[in-house]
Amino acid sequence: MRLFFYVYCMKVVKLVTVLILSAILCAQTIAQQTGISPEMLKKIQESYQKTPENKALQNAIIYNDINKIALNRDNEGAFDTYFSHKVPSQAVTDQKSSGRCWMFTGMNVLRSKAIAKYDLPADFQFSQVYTFFWDQLEKSNLFLQAIIDTKDQPMEDKTVEWLFKNPLSDGGQFTGVANLVEKYGIVPAEAMRETNSSNKTSTMSNILSLKLREFGLELRQMASDKAPAAKLQSRKVEMLQVVYKILALNFGEPPAEFSWTRHDKNGKPVETETYTPHSFREKFANEDFSKYYMIMNDPTRPYYQVYEIEYDRHVYDGDNWKYLNLPMDEIAPLAIASIKDSTMMYFSCDVGKFLNRDKGFLDVNNYDYASLFGVDFNMDKKQRVSTFASGSSHAMTLCAVDLDENDQPKKWMVENSWGSSYGYKGFLIMTNDWFNEYMFRVVIEEKYLPAKYLKMFEGKPMMLPPWDPMFAPED
Repeated sequence: MRLFFYVYCMKVVKLVTVLILSAILCAQTIAQQTGISPEMLKKIQESYQKTPENKALQNAIIYNDINKIALNRDNEGAFDTYFSHKVPSQAVTDQKSSGRCWMFTGMNVLRSKAIAKYDLPADFQFSQVYTFFWDQLEKSNLFLQAIIDTKDQPMEDKTVEWLFKNPLSDGGQFTGVANLVEKYGIVPAEAMRETNSSNKTSTMSNILSLKLREFGLELRQMASDKAPAAKLQSRKVEMLQVVYKILALNFGEPPAEFSWTRHDKNGKPVETETYTPHSFREKFANEDFSKYYMIMNDPTRPYYQVYEIEYDRHVYDGDNWKYLNLPMDEIAPLAIASIKDSTMMYFSCDVGKFLNRDKGFLDVNNYDYASLFGVDFNMDKKQRVSTFASGSSHAMTLCAVDLDENDQPKKWMVENSWGSSYGYKGFLIMTNDWFNEYMFRVVIEEKYLPAKYLKMFEGKPMMLPPWDPMFAPED
């Protein structure tokens, strides 16, 4: 009996050994198939033809800018600066090396109306640094309060992880402009001027982000130690005092009251008055922001649905960004109606794609990468968004459209905020094909929206998480 049991055990051991060896060999075989083996590498290398043509291309690409070589010369004649419908434009602004395009764009929409209503000089501007000061303070509070709200979630929770990855940003969107102006008012550029840190936000943003992460860990530790809610809120206020100090040292303190002389378009003084930020807003930017609606083209999601993105706001007690998703052929008529009525719009797109920087011209045919590399690039807009190859990256002010004899758009123009020397006198011109492929957001006023779209905003939006690709704030 013992001999039988011994023989049985040896057979089991042998079988297990065989299975283990088979698994190892199988794993090695899979590794050889999936990793780059010498045989696979040889096959890959042999596929590259060292022809005289490829050698010439290699030399050209190694020593030159790819876009200079891929530039489609046949498309040079497509650049035309005539527009059948154009909103009167003002002096072009310059966000310098900051990520405040969203703010400059929103302010440009407001200043266009103020200039037209009060006959102000073309170079009149609202103070971007004033609004940015409050933006950074409010975003800091948004982060700290969100940390308190999620105190019971583990650090590995996706929302908590996202918060610590994104404690602060100088980017944003139009809802932020609306909430900040409503809460803090607005001032002219002369009342609070730009500083080195507002023109170049990255260093200050990194310093603040580092401190906010430290504060976030402290709040979570306090919560873990069972600190009462009142204690957490009290400590948060102390943290915001530190943030305020850093902002004041970088930007100066926002004015509570100021004296300002209004000039007409010829530079002649009209009146001098004392204002608060709120009284100035009531006179020169008294917009009802509830009548502004974000329209989006996101082909990865169903159309005719309103979406909302969690934590996509600038003010904790403000509004998340909400948008109605529509097909491109239904967005264009809304923008055309606005332009025909001399109304500029907040507009965002994936500005870096096929941009001829020398001319300020955006066209899908600007660069022929397929011919240069002998490789086709076939993804459509939906596929590009789904794979993170494209998304909204920059906000500008949509101000012109050129229509054909059938009232269909041929090209569009936006007022940029990269200074008057960039592109076409500070503007960018885009073909309608490019507009369809790389435009993402436009803010339309209520009077230009058909009732069927307004009704869609009455329903409950579909909430998306903050890490959704469409969150991406404009820089």
